[in-house]
Amino acid sequence: MRLDICRIGRMPYDQALRLQYDMVAARQQNRIGNTLLLLEHPPVLTLGIRTDPANIYLSREQLALAGVTIHEVNRGGDVTYHGPGQIVGYPIVQLQDLSQGIRWFIQTMETSLIDLLQRQYGINAHARQDKFTGVWVGDRKIAAFGLAVQHGVTMHGFAFNVNTDLSHFNWINPCGLSLGVTSIADELGYPVDMDQAYDLVAHSFADHFGWEIDWIDLTGLQADISE
Repeated sequence: MRLDICRIGRMPYDQALRLQYDMVAARQQNRIGNTLLLLEHPPVLTLGIRTDPANIYLSREQLALAGVTIHEVNRGGDVTYHGPGQIVGYPIVQLQDLSQGIRWFIQTMETSLIDLLQRQYGINAHARQDKFTGVWVGDRKIAAFGLAVQHGVTMHGFAFNVNTDLSHFNWINPCGLSLGVTSIADELGYPVDMDQAYDLVAHSFADHFGWEIDWIDLTGLQADISE
């Protein structure tokens, strides 16, 4: 099976959200195949359907002064942060192509990052055995997950802290868990090459699902969506 992967670069959150909705509609109509978007966002807080306002420590005015936008979204979970140095992955995948269901889909994504961290960076990471999704190093989260399914097609996805400025997480209680966060750079003590990290994420994701990669550009993707 083929997986189209589009590395976009930095894109405002609202623009990426509109792109996802367009892609979900196109995937539902089989105008595009299963696709993974990889990108970064300017600083933004996203509020899942179970967000507790108490988990946002700054006022909207303070956040605006810091250049942070806020978006309420239809994924599961509480508040989370996206920003530069964090690889965000949005899988637009028809679940009917998979026989194991959404929970297996999330667990496989988690495993793809866990294996990548160990193999490439020597970082021992794990998934929790309770209700909390994500990838953890000790008791600190290095990758957050939150998905939605629209008529059988996934959207939203994961946020993987690579060279992320972790001080920005002080604006919130990440995912409402009152637990810490970490990044590859924080674990190693130095920043890593982002281009290489993007490539590693793409290949590990595809490998764990047994899919072949077809790299596509944003212009071609948008053309396919608009057909």
